[in-house]
Amino acid sequence: MASMKVRKAVFPAAGFGTRFLPATKATPKEMLPLVDKPLIQYGVEEAVAAGCTEIIIVTGRGKSSLEDHFDKSYELETALEARGKTALLEMVRSVSKLAKISYTRQPDALGLGHAVLQAKQLVGNEPFAVILPDDVVDAKVPCLKQMVDAFEQVQASILGSEIVEGAAISSYGCLDCTQDPDDPRLLDVRSMIEKPKPEEAPSQHAIIGRYILTPRIFSMLETVKPGAGGEIQLTDGIKALLQYERVYGFTYEGCRYDAGDKLGFLKANVEFALRRDDLGPKFREWLKQQRF
Repeated sequence: MASMKVRKAVFPAAGFGTRFLPATKATPKEMLPLVDKPLIQYGVEEAVAAGCTEIIIVTGRGKSSLEDHFDKSYELETALEARGKTALLEMVRSVSKLAKISYTRQPDALGLGHAVLQAKQLVGNEPFAVILPDDVVDAKVPCLKQMVDAFEQVQASILGSEIVEGAAISSYGCLDCTQDPDDPRLLDVRSMIEKPKPEEAPSQHAIIGRYILTPRIFSMLETVKPGAGGEIQLTDGIKALLQYERVYGFTYEGCRYDAGDKLGFLKANVEFALRRDDLGPKFREWLKQQRF
């Protein structure tokens, strides 16, 4: 039997971005710039680096700028070409050539599981990745590429995970799991608890915004009982999936920034800017001169 390959990545991007109001009143949260690139582009580039050739973005009302960003911009390209701005022209063109990008709508914000379910027809009967644009991971080997390599070995759903200590675990989904004796990064998942009290957390392994899922997840999401507010949670679908298939956690190597949080977004902008050859030295010098 031929091994399954991950060729498609789903990006849930239909939320309101209420934590960044009023900036997100007319601008999608996913389009907020991390230095000079929108958040979602970091995720798309990560998916492409992991071998994905098709990107599926789940959008909602007021998200047309997402489509415009990844589309060809004839007027801008013509203007840049006429002014001889070759480097900028190539940068703009490269965005529209990243991958084949499709869009589907989530008419009602009914949870992450519901958002993923909207991509069923575009995904089809094959494994796929899910990337939450809020979670930006800086890693030598892209986070999703690490997970794809692990998936090719285990041929089962994999959830991105990191160690979260203390009370902070109550902000995450938490894995009830055991480490694989041959590869400590792999976690054999028994169950999971959404936002547990610290004293009730079964481990320190938190779920982050990276998933590789087998297509059976769609059947689970179609039958799982909605929770509060009628929302369908992805974690509930994965818990149901555990009745039929093995599911693994994966402790990736890299630094994650919660860019869906204002403080995390600010930290990411500072640290990404400091790493830039064109910005880092001057920015670092300026920071040293400030009296905070």
